[in-house]
Amino acid sequence: MKIIMLGAPGAGKGTQAKMIADKYGVPHISTGDIFRANIKNGTELGVEAKKYMDQGLLVPDELTVKLLLDRVANEDCKNGYVLDGFPRTIPQAEVLEKALNEINDKIDYAIDIDVPDENIINRMSGRRACLACGATYHIEHVPPKKEGICDRCGKELVLRDDDKPETVKKRLNVYHEQTQPLIDFYTNKGILKTVDGTVDMKDVFQSVVNILGE
Repeated sequence: MKIIMLGAPGAGKGTQAKMIADKYGVPHISTGDIFRANIKNGTELGVEAKKYMDQGLLVPDELTVKLLLDRVANEDCKNGYVLDGFPRTIPQAEVLEKALNEINDKIDYAIDIDVPDENIINRMSGRRACLACGATYHIEHVPPKKEGICDRCGKELVLRDDDKPETVKKRLNVYHEQTQPLIDFYTNKGILKTVDGTVDMKDVFQSVVNILGE
C-alpha cells in the first residue's frame, strides 16, 4: 500500500504516518530524510540537491521526485510506504504521478487529517519546549509539574517562535494556498480519504486503520 499523508502543519500527520508505518511494516518516508541521507552519502543526486540547498533555494520538483523514486526502489518499500511532507503542491503531485506511471506504479490512498485552523492554533500555541534538554510539553495535554519549569532538568520552558499564533497563522495561510488544492486533486483521482483529526490520537489512528484494513 502506497500512502500520501495530507494535513495542515500541526494536524498530526507525521505522528499518524509513523503509526501506520509501525503497524503495516512499511517505511515512513519524508523528503527531508531523503535529502539528508543522500547528501551524507555523497550520492550523485545528493550532490545535485546540495547545490540548491547551499544557495537557500528549493530543490526542483523533478529532482525531488528522482530522489524519492530512488528511495522507494529499495527492498524495504516492496510492500509499500507512507509519504509525509510530499507532495505539497499540485505541480509536485503531477510530477510524482507521471514518474510513477512510467514505472507502472501509483499511489493507493491520500489520507487527509482534517483539523480546523482554530484547533491547530490552540494546539501549537500551547506547546512549551526546554531549550536546555529538548523536552517538550503542552500546557493542557502534557503540562509540566511546575508551571513554566522543565520536569527533567529544572530549566525554564519557552514558547518557540514556530509555535507562536502569528507564525502558525502564516504557515496555515501558505498551506491553504499551496497544499489545500491537493485535496481536490486526489478527490478527483478517487483516492482521497478524510479522517477527523480533532479527536484523540488513538481514535484518529483507528479511523485510518478502518480505511486501510487490519
